[in-house]
Amino acid sequence: MTMLPQEIIRKKRDGRPLTGAEIAAFVAGMTSGKVSEGQVAALAMAVFFNGMSRDEAVALTLAMRDSGDTLDWSDLPGPVTDKHSTGGVGDNVSLMLAPIVAACGAYVPMISGRGLGHTGGTLDKMDAIPGYVSQPDTALFRKTVRTAGCAIIGQTAALAPADKRFYGIRDVTATVESVPLITASILSKKLAAGLQSLVLDVKVGNGAFMARSRDATELANSLVEVANGAGTRTSALITGMNEPLASAAGNAVEVMNAVDFLTGRRRDKRLAEVTMALAAEMLVAAGMAGSNKEGIARATVVLEKGTAAETFGQMIAALGGPSDFVAKPASYLPKAPLEVAVVAESAGYVTSIATRDIGLAVVALGGGRTTPDDVIDHAVGITGLLPIGAEAVKGEPLAMLHARSHAAAEKAASEIRLAYTIGPARPATDKAVVRRISPRQ
Repeated sequence: MTMLPQEIIRKKRDGRPLTGAEIAAFVAGMTSGKVSEGQVAALAMAVFFNGMSRDEAVALTLAMRDSGDTLDWSDLPGPVTDKHSTGGVGDNVSLMLAPIVAACGAYVPMISGRGLGHTGGTLDKMDAIPGYVSQPDTALFRKTVRTAGCAIIGQTAALAPADKRFYGIRDVTATVESVPLITASILSKKLAAGLQSLVLDVKVGNGAFMARSRDATELANSLVEVANGAGTRTSALITGMNEPLASAAGNAVEVMNAVDFLTGRRRDKRLAEVTMALAAEMLVAAGMAGSNKEGIARATVVLEKGTAAETFGQMIAALGGPSDFVAKPASYLPKAPLEVAVVAESAGYVTSIATRDIGLAVVALGGGRTTPDDVIDHAVGITGLLPIGAEAVKGEPLAMLHARSHAAAEKAASEIRLAYTIGPARPATDKAVVRRISPRQ
């Protein structure tokens, strides 16, 4: 039976569920080019308005996963696990999380993305390390995972190519914000990496893709249900993004923050809460801890002993970076020529932060992208960001800017001052980990 793309579109347009075979045929046509851009856009719009059942979303995820290469780690002697974050500001969790979990004995082949808009990308942070090959061939990727226990790299064109075409069309047709399509996009790439378990970090708040709690919960539930339906053990944490997670935002500055965290020089409180909660979740999902409490205890041991920092260093060296990077990060990371304090204009306490605007200030400095083709400056960024609840002293810094020019620094400084609200009373702080989403039994 011939499955005409227009008939599949018609069926979804009319609100009827698609079969797995229809979805697979459409994705195959999308990958081969037989399905036109207009037809892909039409199906995306039909799904945007009519949604998809769990079974349809599972079928779409699997079809996109299987549209290219899939990795097989069955030769490794331990469990294979990973984490995905929906993105935020100062979210450098992956840089600590992968080596912490790997140091506990799991394998973490972490395929990450680049930043776009106000959110930073893990891959851009790794590219701040000189010599680091963030897009290695499969042989080097596999070797690094086997020897170091983890590798943070970028998606290759061979993994889930259908998603790349689908996302590009969704991006220009106002159909990105469809939960089933977001779900299939995220999971098709992750599941092509051959994972046995996955933990999702779904951000909520004014610096997140999902600003409202109900939207974040809907996405987290969809991701967990579809991933488990596709055969991968998955849970999610909803974490707060009403303020930057780390005290640094940018690329090189977030790498320095991560090294400080791993070596114990400095650990931002909320960042530590989220990182350790996700580490415990990954260890439980991978069968390496029997409870959340045991997972946190195991993660704490490898962090305090320095094993996690060693693992991070091994990964960097295996992928072409300096062998002594963890010992001397400041001598390798690029530095911006100007360092400018953004001082508080009034005294009091930080009561709120417009987190998205902090991210956009990094973009304005040159540290992010407004289009996928933008070239970013890894050296620029912001450090010393005061958290909500901190005391602001008039004339003292709210943050430190690392900028390429005085003009860029002045513009970013005014944006940061506007992003901070200073009040007379110390506010209650939000929970860093809002809730856990587990699969329905």
